[in-house]
Amino acid sequence: MTGSGLTGSDASAANEAGAPVTVLIADDDAVTRSGLRTLLSVQPGIAVIGEAADGVEAVEEARRLRPDVVLMDVRMPRRNGIEATRQLLSGSADAAGSADPPKVVVITTFENDDYVTAALGAGASGFVLKRLPVRQIAEAVRVVAAGEAVLFPAALGRMVTARPLRGAEALPKAALTVREEEVLRLMATGLSNPEIAQSLAVSLETVKTHVGNVLTKLGAQNRTHAVVIAYESGLVVPGFTD
Repeated sequence: MTGSGLTGSDASAANEAGAPVTVLIADDDAVTRSGLRTLLSVQPGIAVIGEAADGVEAVEEARRLRPDVVLMDVRMPRRNGIEATRQLLSGSADAAGSADPPKVVVITTFENDDYVTAALGAGASGFVLKRLPVRQIAEAVRVVAAGEAVLFPAALGRMVTARPLRGAEALPKAALTVREEEVLRLMATGLSNPEIAQSLAVSLETVKTHVGNVLTKLGAQNRTHAVVIAYESGLVVPGFTD
């Protein structure tokens, strides 16, 4: 969904197996949680299976319910969404140690939130804006559940410009090849792997190899984190995707 800023294949494909994507909503505002639950529950292929009012409860409920995706607010009491995300994705929330951690999508008002990039650095698969139509939030959940990432490239670029981040030397030291840098730039525009393959006139498997190399060389948890690093390093100039 390049037009909306989402990265990944068509949202309907993310749910092609038929099983609904299970979601845990973590937000300290009860009205927001209730509204999201009501609206998401009627979206095709989405099943909201729980709620959490703070970061501690989010980790506990994720351990108990094992959702596919946690829709995580950042500013919450007891433990914020960044620390909750880090704990979930480190595997420490899984007492049995046998289940894959859930995907995390940060949900935020964005303009007033200075912590989104920190959440991405903690391993979140992307972020969505609370003001988006629920259809787009639901699509973001499906895309992330399918293993892709959710990005709003222009917004991310403005965020990095407004708030200098750590790791500005990470990309030059990583010694990406010319083609890997090209793939990373296309990732930053919100293109999915099939779209990158089409743009470069190469096979999908070739793109997957390049993406894997980029993530490894940058030490990035996922493609969203890789794009954050691209902005931090200056490879991607804020505004070039507008």
